Amino acid sequence: MKRFGIQVLLLVLSCIGEVGLAFFYRRHETVTEVKTFGSRSEQQEDCKHNKAMPLRPHRVSITEFGAVGDGVTVNTLAFQNAIFYLNTFADKGGAQLFVPAGKWLTGSFNLTSHLTLYLDTGAVILGSQDSKDWPVIDPLPSYGRGRELPGGRHCSLIRGYNLTDVVITGDNGTIDGQGAVWWDWFRNKTLDFTRPHLVELQDSQDIIIANLTFLNSPFWTIHPVYCSNVRIQNLTIISPLNSPNTDGIDPDSSSDVCIEDCYISCGDDVISIKSGWDEYGITYGRPSSNIIIRRVIGQTHTSSGLALGSEMSGGIKGVHAQDLQIFNSRRGLRIKTATGRGGYVKDVYISNVTMKNVSVGIVFTGLYGDHPDDRYDPNALPDIQRITFKDIIGDEIKTAGSVEGIQNAPFKDICLSNIQFNVTSEPFWNCSYVGGFSESVYPEPCTELQPQIPHDSPVCYSSYVSSTCKDI
Repeated sequence: MKRFGIQVLLLVLSCIGEVGLAFFYRRHETVTEVKTFGSRSEQQEDCKHNKAMPLRPHRVSITEFGAVGDGVTVNTLAFQNAIFYLNTFADKGGAQLFVPAGKWLTGSFNLTSHLTLYLDTGAVILGSQDSKDWPVIDPLPSYGRGRELPGGRHCSLIRGYNLTDVVITGDNGTIDGQGAVWWDWFRNKTLDFTRPHLVELQDSQDIIIANLTFLNSPFWTIHPVYCSNVRIQNLTIISPLNSPNTDGIDPDSSSDVCIEDCYISCGDDVISIKSGWDEYGITYGRPSSNIIIRRVIGQTHTSSGLALGSEMSGGIKGVHAQDLQIFNSRRGLRIKTATGRGGYVKDVYISNVTMKNVSVGIVFTGLYGDHPDDRYDPNALPDIQRITFKDIIGDEIKTAGSVEGIQNAPFKDICLSNIQFNVTSEPFWNCSYVGGFSESVYPEPCTELQPQIPHDSPVCYSSYVSSTCKDI
């Protein structure tokens, strides 16, 4: 009965539009009912044990560096000078850069360690619509090239490299990438380099991104890569549903990541966990591990509510996701990979998921394709195993599941438990080159997944294993 109430509430909220839903969710976190399943440690998968945001003894306003919040004046130099100045306080307890109400147009700028970037109520950082204000930087070593085009990539609007103790937060201020011009360039094939992210932190640790709204990213919105101890909380992320590749949050070759209490509506995966691309990701060899995701509402017309891959060549392990609501989306939960990827996806536990109006509820894709170049090794096969999906309900689901592995590397130990989909078309399931177990699944899964779950065996991954993030 309680789960039925969630469905009714989600239907009502979806009718008031994404802005109304985001506002309601951010102000009333009880929209997602936290229902307990399994052992007590399952219920401990939370970011709240992390340390409070650091207090900075030094504070300056962006206006002190000549910035003008009229939405027209380009303030790139003001942001760069402010952060250069605040770097002098890194060994003195750190500092805060305060952005007051106004529209602050800027190109790319880099953060520094022991810094808080704080956007006050009514503050909007706007990304410049001149590509020259977004410098071209080297590709990531685990990708070997830009994700879209060979060569370099445009720097994100807000970037940090090799940093410690960085906070991006505020009183529901906004960071707007003004990405429409980038989407047009992409569609018209006039770009020379890969589009920029809105926020990227690279080779950094102890990161907090919280209490903000992110709009209209040119490419992926929030991209922590080669990072550790990352907390992402209380965000609203919105890009048009037809905007290309505007993923919400993409942890990439990062560890100890917590994502909680977010509303995301975007043009690609709501959340996608990654770890490098083919031979470059294999060589770099840094997995994404210990990822906790809780209380996220999202929609995407083109892709998935929660995806793992397809760039997973460094490996993905220890993913724990709970209390998700996915609506008006092409796919609900998806693991995607391909021959040539290598790497692995293992020890994944996803529970308490509600879906509505989703084309395919559960998807495993072993033939995703899309390689950086022709130097990938076709014999580098991914290892997909110990994946548990539990306590999932869905209404207006066209197909329950498409679970397609790889002939020479079948996906194994796929465990489905207590899943109920109201399916509108046949066939209900499509399976190949997979093996696993199930119990209390409707519609009944394909024969490869029908064996009863062996409760005296560890083949089905449980969330009591490695279920907490380290303090940050």
